[in-house]
Amino acid sequence: MLTVLLATRNRAAILRETLEAFCLLQQPPLGWKFVIVDNGSTDQTPAVLASFANRLPLHTVCELTAGKNSALNTGLGLVEGDLTVFTDDDTFPHTDWLVELRSAADVQPAYSVFGGAVVPRWEVPPPQWVQWLPQGPVYTLTDPSMKEGPLPPFLVFGPNMAIRTSVFQSGVRFDSSIGPRASDTYPMGSETELTLRLDREGHKAWFVPSAIVEHFIRGDQMHKSWVLKRAIRYGRGTFRLRDIMTNSETDRSRLEVPVPPRLFRKVVRQAMRVVRAWLRADEQELFSARWKLNWLWGQLIEERVSHRRIRAI
Repeated sequence: MLTVLLATRNRAAILRETLEAFCLLQQPPLGWKFVIVDNGSTDQTPAVLASFANRLPLHTVCELTAGKNSALNTGLGLVEGDLTVFTDDDTFPHTDWLVELRSAADVQPAYSVFGGAVVPRWEVPPPQWVQWLPQGPVYTLTDPSMKEGPLPPFLVFGPNMAIRTSVFQSGVRFDSSIGPRASDTYPMGSETELTLRLDREGHKAWFVPSAIVEHFIRGDQMHKSWVLKRAIRYGRGTFRLRDIMTNSETDRSRLEVPVPPRLFRKVVRQAMRVVRAWLRADEQELFSARWKLNWLWGQLIEERVSHRRIRAI
């Protein structure tokens, strides 16, 4: 048996479409359980969940503490079976999704973490400039050229991730200080923090390209303003993950240096690249340079947050 776990908040319309797709799933051997954590929704989410109670092996629970990882930690208390599969409330699994993940977990006993393929489901046709962007950080899409086999932990994506339940039975939980919250100003990397931590503990990851989900990309996510804000969140997450994995938050020598000179110089140099691209009227280079500048700016923001946190210790 396996359990599918997802968290949702105030996304009733897309959640209904997602659950319709889940109704079409093939049954994996020994069956499955579906746990959905309502992270304090104030829209029609409870009614949507209730409408699927007789169509899916559904178990719901409410977690009022804002934050995706807090909600997932609550859901872990309802998990059954030897494999826990994670996804999002805006993903559409292919019908054999769970069968493929189940098979991979059975065939690869030396691996604890499994990542599947994440492909786009565009709400509207994407503009050309979308091709200029790194698809993983921006839209959480896997590289279509990836082959089945061992996978770096940072390439396991939240919309399509499975972890052996024994990992959580040992006491492992998500870090609730990182990842999506009620506001859109947060450091990205909630699942990545976990997979990096598990990798350090010896839990290796395996890529399953035949286990496919489609990630819904909204029309507003194809506006440049949204993408550039995403770059800041990605930068904050990049810095936070590096901080966590190197234990640098405990470095008291950083008390006197709120912004490291090296990072500041990177920001200045990248800002100059933006100006040069603007002067050349090179649209692709300009947008790519702005993306990287915002990514660096996000790191600078998180460095200042970290500095204040260290001073408060």
